[in-house]
Amino acid sequence: MHRLPIALLAALVAGCGGSPTRLPPAPSTPGLALDTVARGLQVPWDVAFAPDGRIFVTERPGRIRVIEKGVLRPEPWAVLEVARRSELGLMGIALAPDFARSGHLYVVGSFAAGEGRTENRVYRLTERGGRGVDRRLVLGGMRVARYHAGAALRFGPDGMLYLSTGDATRPGEAQDTASLLGKVLRIRPDGGAPADNPRPGSRVYALGLRNPQGLAWHPDTGELFAPDHGPTRLPREFLRAGRDELNAIRPGANYGWPGAAGDQGGPGFVRPLVEWTPAVAPAALAFYSGTALPWRGDALVATLRGEALLRVVLQRAPGTGWRAVAQEPLFRCQLGRIRAVVMAPDGSVYFTTSNRDRRGDPRPGDDLLLRIVRR
Repeated sequence: MHRLPIALLAALVAGCGGSPTRLPPAPSTPGLALDTVARGLQVPWDVAFAPDGRIFVTERPGRIRVIEKGVLRPEPWAVLEVARRSELGLMGIALAPDFARSGHLYVVGSFAAGEGRTENRVYRLTERGGRGVDRRLVLGGMRVARYHAGAALRFGPDGMLYLSTGDATRPGEAQDTASLLGKVLRIRPDGGAPADNPRPGSRVYALGLRNPQGLAWHPDTGELFAPDHGPTRLPREFLRAGRDELNAIRPGANYGWPGAAGDQGGPGFVRPLVEWTPAVAPAALAFYSGTALPWRGDALVATLRGEALLRVVLQRAPGTGWRAVAQEPLFRCQLGRIRAVVMAPDGSVYFTTSNRDRRGDPRPGDDLLLRIVRR
């Protein structure tokens, strides 16, 4: 039996050794520092910003927390009784574009559905008196397993609600257009299928994905992108474990899973812009749209296993589409697992650690909400 050297094995497990792509390194960005915005969070999965400056954070155990004027409120904005095990729990969050008027906030999470079943559901809550109340079901019935549960939630520039879904360890459903699993969905705020979706009457916007956990639109072109977790297998295929992806999401496109992963390709399948092998476990995605850093249009990918925030430089050429040209790992192996990354309205980058998810090594103060600043 072939045995890996202990040092190499440890580096691959931690995701902190070597470069996981063939991309050339981007020039290092000098003068970066971090402000700690909040401490003591429990697996903060996603972050959203209100027009009045408040920061909303979902915690996987089912709490929606609020940070106001730099202070984490002790009482949750809302608590949902989620099914919490392994990768399940409360996940994506999105504030309605008219939140200042309507007070509507959307979340996606995992809930008991009876007879031992668990499903993902999208709920809408309404703010009254500084609390989230009047929970309304928007979309349900998305059966999940302990793994590959998704689920990012974002309002697009078109005012529609976009949701990423994992394959719930049933790979074949990613190619089944009648299933909502292994997809990017596009729905109306009431949960219905928009009339201009790729398939009439269907909520499916793109298919053939394994476990996408991030959604973001390019600030200049308005095009949608999503990362995807590849088919990590241990220990027999350790050195091949990976094939994580970054994809440009096109309406009606098929990204190949389970027929293809990473850059394998295949008839009718869209190849990713990036394949990460060994695995980095890409979680959230944001595009830099600020002015303080020379990163305009760069993709920022939060990685769990990779323990870094990856800055991926993209270029778009007329007639040939997008391509990734360079990558810079930020804060690698300094903070542990990184789950969420978002752009704030003022152009700042915020991100969270995820060291209390039973897969990380918790550090004092974990989990954290952090903000990138210049020295």
